[in-house]
Amino acid sequence: MRIAPVEWPTLGLLAATYGLWAFGTTWAAQLWLPFGMICVTLAAVMHSSLCHEALHGHPTRLKWLNEALVFVQLSLVIPYGRFRDLHLIHHRDEQLTDPYDDPESNYRDPKVWAAMPRWGQALLTLNNTLLGRIVIGPILGQIFFMRADWRAIVAGDRAALTAWLVHIPAVGLVIWWALAVGSMPLWALLLATYVALGVLKIRTYLEHRAHEACQGRTVIVEDRGLLALLFLNNNYHVVHHERPAVPWYRLPGVFRAEREAFLGKNDGYYYRSYGQVFATYFLRAKDPVPHPLWPSE
Repeated sequence: MRIAPVEWPTLGLLAATYGLWAFGTTWAAQLWLPFGMICVTLAAVMHSSLCHEALHGHPTRLKWLNEALVFVQLSLVIPYGRFRDLHLIHHRDEQLTDPYDDPESNYRDPKVWAAMPRWGQALLTLNNTLLGRIVIGPILGQIFFMRADWRAIVAGDRAALTAWLVHIPAVGLVIWWALAVGSMPLWALLLATYVALGVLKIRTYLEHRAHEACQGRTVIVEDRGLLALLFLNNNYHVVHHERPAVPWYRLPGVFRAEREAFLGKNDGYYYRSYGQVFATYFLRAKDPVPHPLWPSE
């Protein structure tokens, strides 16, 4: 498939996302604060999805330009440089769900799990339900992420340190706008952003599963609704992992053209919609926390 030198749908969506966020923090917040907060939440979710596009080489062939376009961090808490570096490690499919080598794995080494206090096990078990992942997942994930990055920085990881230093002005611009230009109280901005992080957890909740074959670890959620748009069709996740150079607006067509082949590759790891995901896992854990296939020794 030929990839355009400039992906105009992505550029247009990026402009609309910044516009929606600016509208939400100003006129919408003045009109009715909850309306402004909804706009901010939607824009922050979309911006995170656009950051994901940027790190995979979209919407242009120029890495520096793609990263400049998403420099302002509307989701506040994850430095783009760390998201980029860790997510590209995650794309080594042979390591998917590995408790140590996959930075995005929610599984734990069974030995580590067994040594955890009961309150810690209860918290992570709740986090393995969809409701728990949405409500407490953002704060738990941030704690684990920042703890790991702090250890990396102390150990001399200059890339991690640089990413956090660059993150300061990227977030500073957001806070400056909120305090100097916007009409939304800072608490409302922070709450709306937290809700956005919770929405993003819906996407990542079941993207991968423990499976003997690496091809069988990645999901298809055949949804074309609002969540699919906010996630930029990353619900067609096995297509994205196999062909990350394909832009978001072409993923559904690629899947439809090779539907049976993709479902054969991922051993039928499939949901027909996010509605089915909610109905199945809202109050029930999809997986155990300890990796079910991890060797005991």
